[in-house]
Amino acid sequence: MANRFGVKLQSRLPNLAGIYPFSAPITTTNCSSETQKSRIVCKKRAFGCRFPRRVVLGIGVSFWSQFMSMAGIIGGKSFMASARQKGAIEQVLKNVEWPEQFPFRDEDFQRFDESSDTLFYEMPRFVTHIDDQAIAALTKYYSEVFPSSNTPGVAVLDMCSSWVSHYPSGYKQERIVGMGMNEEELKRNPVLTEYVVQDLNINPKLPFGDNTFDVITNVVSVDYLTKPLDVFKEMSRVLKPGGLAIMSFSNRCFFTKAISIWTSTGDADHVMIVGSYFHYAGGFEPPQAVDISPNPGRSDPMYIVYSRKLATA
Repeated sequence: MANRFGVKLQSRLPNLAGIYPFSAPITTTNCSSETQKSRIVCKKRAFGCRFPRRVVLGIGVSFWSQFMSMAGIIGGKSFMASARQKGAIEQVLKNVEWPEQFPFRDEDFQRFDESSDTLFYEMPRFVTHIDDQAIAALTKYYSEVFPSSNTPGVAVLDMCSSWVSHYPSGYKQERIVGMGMNEEELKRNPVLTEYVVQDLNINPKLPFGDNTFDVITNVVSVDYLTKPLDVFKEMSRVLKPGGLAIMSFSNRCFFTKAISIWTSTGDADHVMIVGSYFHYAGGFEPPQAVDISPNPGRSDPMYIVYSRKLATA
């Protein structure tokens, strides 16, 4: 049975709220409500602390659960309860019947903190935002899907980059471009051959020619994009035909800067949301999802949504 994503979804969007029956206990994501020790750590990191669980903005059932129920897929057994099982995430984007129009609204891309992103990212953060096991899993995945190191003519774009890209050790290409918000972080990134400082939420236009890159990566940052369709259309433009776009994410974020539709929903919803960006941007093959979580329940989860630019005739 196809996943009827569009059934009454648009009318339900204002009530998005991601409380899952299977979720681990939700902790506050506000430093002021943590222990005194946590408050000190958060203050030292100047908003750079990682929070253990997503924010919940309201009370209700996730739109994904509602959709799956309406589609008749859940039956007497909760699909979302099974989504924690290894492999279930891969089913989220299978045979989706997308609505004709992009189903999300402007308010879904608002954030708790709408102040300048340039100011927020002004101070470099030489930290990692997922744990070591999740990083290792992502690096391993890259090693399996990237073009071989030092392949003539290959160009890679690391979007929303920082001081580390989590690429395989020693990985090199003639051109690896990093785009990010902090120049000091980008300067430290040893894999990059060049970098661009740009706020995609202000200017989503990518400063590159058509059909430039073989691979585009984005690590734990897709949830901060307030103009995702514009960015994904640009990704399609700058990718070579058949080029690969890899969006990876966990359940970690700077919650005040993540878009509301992300902080109010859960992991399987996030897969569907990112998949919708690929679909509605156009120019991509049907997106697919992979769960590369290395140690479910004991380390950070790690998910991939990827697609390739359609090959030209």
